[in-house]
Parts: sequence; structure tokens; C-alpha cells
Amino acid sequence: MTFTANIVFFFTFLIAIIVPITSQPCNSYRFSKNIKYAACEDLSVLESSLHWNYRPSSGVVDVAFNKANAKDSSWVAWAINPSSKGMVGSQSFVAVHKNGTIKAYTSPITSYATMLQEGNLSFSVYSLSTSYTNGGIIIFATFQLPPNKTVVNHAWQEGLVSEDGTLKAHSFSRSNLQSYGTIDFISGKVSKSNEDVNSRTMLRNVHGILNTVSWGIMMPIGVMMGRYLKVVDGLGSTWFHLHRACQSLAFLIGIVGFGTGLYIGNHSGVHHAPHRCVGITLMCLASAQVLVAVCLRPKKDHKYRIFWNIFHYIVGYATIALAIWNILKGFDILNVRNVWKNSYVGIIISLATIAVILEVITWIWICNKKRVKNSQDHVVIGEQQA
Repeated sequence: MTFTANIVFFFTFLIAIIVPITSQPCNSYRFSKNIKYAACEDLSVLESSLHWNYRPSSGVVDVAFNKANAKDSSWVAWAINPSSKGMVGSQSFVAVHKNGTIKAYTSPITSYATMLQEGNLSFSVYSLSTSYTNGGIIIFATFQLPPNKTVVNHAWQEGLVSEDGTLKAHSFSRSNLQSYGTIDFISGKVSKSNEDVNSRTMLRNVHGILNTVSWGIMMPIGVMMGRYLKVVDGLGSTWFHLHRACQSLAFLIGIVGFGTGLYIGNHSGVHHAPHRCVGITLMCLASAQVLVAVCLRPKKDHKYRIFWNIFHYIVGYATIALAIWNILKGFDILNVRNVWKNSYVGIIISLATIAVILEVITWIWICNKKRVKNSQDHVVIGEQQA
């Protein structure tokens, strides 16, 4: 056998050994204390598997939910919903791993705003424990299935734990959105949900794009038009029409983006309170700005015009600041690739740089105009005195 043949044989031998170890299918997993389960299934996402024993005579189920490669300071959960397909009504088993300690508890999900608080489930739970082994979290549970219920909807999820011990919301990546389906404890059949996840993902992306373009890009550009074009000689009222057109278009697109956000929240049942509250605040500020500008805007020589200007500036700049913060928060919620968030940050930095340059040029322009005007006035006064 040649040297090359020996090398090929050696690597083939390594692959034959390593692949089965790294793939670790559910039926090859060995639990501690020689616990054995009659059925198992590798779940489709989140590197998870489910193992169970079902006792038809009593309707009792022994379950082991295994989440591989769990992150430090994280939580995992597996739940069944015996009554419906939605999130509300799910009965969950939760494991929380933080600072080297791990605990398990039950949590009934009674609302979409759940924080997975500890509580009793709608059926009897006879035992519950958890372990952290080789970077994986395993939840062991024995519970009583509801009468005449062997096919149930189930879901599994993972998330991070904050420094104060509260559970953070799970990611909105494609894997996290696909982590649910149905399970038949008798036949052992585990199937994915038939709901179209792609449509929900697309709707979230549309929501993000519309709000980024309208609130996060067009609004600042409209403000820059209103501030820097009006000092240019010869434009007349053109600057005002450009400013109003840009802001009006951004507001209309923002309404559509706001509507899609409300639709997503109401139908997915997942609410991010800060992001949602800031979004509602933005819509209220922008609506007030439009209403006051259309109905209550005094003329330039009116004595109350200064108060309208103060309101207009404060509301406008507050809207821009809140919009930028909320868009960055939205990127974090969507868990998009950093290239999109970095691209938007780059756009904002570019607009801010342009604004600083234009601010300097504008002040130089105004100061020169005042100096020329003062010189002309002195000449005219001198001629009149002469």
C-alpha cells in the first residue's frame, strides 16, 4: 500500500468515526442512570430531540426533551397544548441555566405577554427535573395526558437569561419561528405545523423595510431639506414644497409600516413593549405634527408664530431621535444579520456628517449675507447723510 493510499485510508477511518459521534441521532443518545425511552424523534430545528414512553393503560407519559449546544445563561422550554394550536393554553416545562446552576419548573401560558412565570399546569405532573451535561440541557418530566388526548400540539424554544435573572424573549430567527408541530404519542409520529412560516417572516421583513425607509431615512432627509434649502437664494417656496412632499410621503409609508406592526403583534401574540410603545408614540407625534401644520400653522408675521416654530422643531427632532432608536431596536428583535444593521448605522452617520457640513456652510453663508447687507446699509446711510 502506497503512502497516498495510507493517507486516504486514515482520513476515511477518521470520518467514519467522527460523523456518527457529531451527528448524534436521538436513538443513539444514552441518558445517565440507564434511562431508556421507547420512542424518540430528532426535532427539525434548534438542535433538539424528544424522547418518550407512553403508557396506554394510564395515559401517563415520560418525556425527555434534549437541547444540545445550549448557551450559557439561557433557558429552554418544551410545551404541549392539549386544547388548541395557539400559544395561549400551552403547558410548558422550563429549564433555566445560569451561573452554573440549573432549575426546572412548570409554567402555564395564559397570555401572549407571558414571561414564563412559574405555575401549575392543567394536568397532573408527577415528576420534573433537569440536567446540564456536555453543553446540553435536558428536561425530564412525567405527566398525565388529558383524557382521550394522544395527539397534541407541541412547541420548543430557547432564549437568554438577563443579569437579574429574568427570561429574555426568544429570537425571531427562522429556526425559532419553526419550532412547533404535532406529536402522536401512540404512533410516534412527529410532524411540522402546516402553517406557512414564510409569509410571517416576509411580513416582518416588510414591516422593517417600510419603517426603516420612512421613519429612519426619509424623515431625516426631509428635515435637512427644510433646514438647509430655505437659505438658498432663488428657490423661493420650492424648499418648502420639497420638505412637505418628503415628510408627507414618509408619513404615509410610516402609516403602512405601523399597520403591519400592529397586525404582526395581534396575530403572532408576541409583543415587545418598548418597541411597541415607542412606535405608538412616533405615530402620535407625527399625527400631531401634521394636524398642527395643516390646521393651526400661523403666518410668518403672526405674533404666535414663534410658539408654533418651537413646537414644530421639538416634535420634529424628537420624532427623528425616537425613530432611529426604535429602528435599531427592531433590528435586534428581528435578529437580522449585522450587515443590515451596520448598513443603516452607516446611512445615519453619513446623513449626520452631511448635516454637520451643511450646518457650517449655512452659518458661513448667513454671516456673509449679513455682513454684505450691513455694508450696503452703511453705504446707503452715508450717501443719505452726504
